[in-house]
Amino acid sequence: MELIKKNFGFGCMRLPMNGSEVDIPQTCRMVDAFLEAGFNYFDTAHGYIQGKSESALKKCLTSRYPRNRYILTNKLTNYFFKKEEDIRPLFKSQLQACGVDYFDFYLMHAQSAENFKFFKSCRAYETAFALKEEGKVRHVGISFHDKAEVLEQILLEYPQVEVVQIQFNYIDYEDPAVESRKCYEVCQRYGKPVIVMEPVKGGNLVNLPQEAKAVLEELHGGSPASYAIRFAAGFPGNMMVLSGMSSLEQMQDNISFMKDFKPLNEEEMAAVGKVQEIFKKMNLIPCTACRYCVDGCPKHISIPDLFAVMNMKQITHDWNADYYYNVVHTAPGRKASDCIRCGRCELACPQHLSIRELLEKVAGEFEKD
Repeated sequence: MELIKKNFGFGCMRLPMNGSEVDIPQTCRMVDAFLEAGFNYFDTAHGYIQGKSESALKKCLTSRYPRNRYILTNKLTNYFFKKEEDIRPLFKSQLQACGVDYFDFYLMHAQSAENFKFFKSCRAYETAFALKEEGKVRHVGISFHDKAEVLEQILLEYPQVEVVQIQFNYIDYEDPAVESRKCYEVCQRYGKPVIVMEPVKGGNLVNLPQEAKAVLEELHGGSPASYAIRFAAGFPGNMMVLSGMSSLEQMQDNISFMKDFKPLNEEEMAAVGKVQEIFKKMNLIPCTACRYCVDGCPKHISIPDLFAVMNMKQITHDWNADYYYNVVHTAPGRKASDCIRCGRCELACPQHLSIRELLEKVAGEFEKD
């Protein structure tokens, strides 16, 4: 980890595209500008851009620069293996695709309660630790999408995990669906450096609602992305903040404020606080996540979490809320549409919400197919 030069990384999930193919000339220019500015951390995964991210890095980075010029992270993703015996061949193919003989960081990808069970059944963690012993991986970590209590379980069972990548931005910071703050605090308690993903929430904190945009414009300096990324980078223990940059212009903007990084000052933090409040007022379900409704639910539906992802969808309108709905917060028989309308939840709700009607709306949004 001592080889990391600065706390800003190039996330390679959203590279510039020319039709369905990666724009290699522009990506080369971005890689050059990134390294020239003193940054050296690159993040990819086997499935990014339908498998084209790794090969683009081979063309634009690893075949053009000596191995000691960059830090390269890759991930073990559940879609590409079914049993323990599949992992090493997959890993070898990742090395070949990237054009390297080792990865600086190798992360167990998209860990959630369900994914963790699968990884354990395949001895994925044990395989990764063995690859580290063999010198093919420098550091083993996880990328994580679930509740803080699940993260703590993983770190208790596998204390050898060295880093944790979490979704972290000023909208998700207190969001009960994502629990950014709580996950960050778990990492702090266990002494695990944090790699931040989604600091601008898939571009949603760049393309702000007009009222929120006006608040940041009053600061007279800096793009919306700059406040979001600097917010994430300003927390102690956040070792690296990734940005998925899809143009040279985006990269140049990010370099301009991260090359000589300064945390948000008091005035800027206050402005971010105003933006958070604006988002909170955007026709959202006023659930306080007390969870009284869950205790008596005969279908064990995680009602507050479903309301939280519904709110997330209203704010950002992106795929991320669908992921949390389908992967993290529901299970067979526990979707919003499985509500039997018994009304116990409404009797228990201190906010007097019309939970049954709200669950119908949630089902209409996330179960359209």
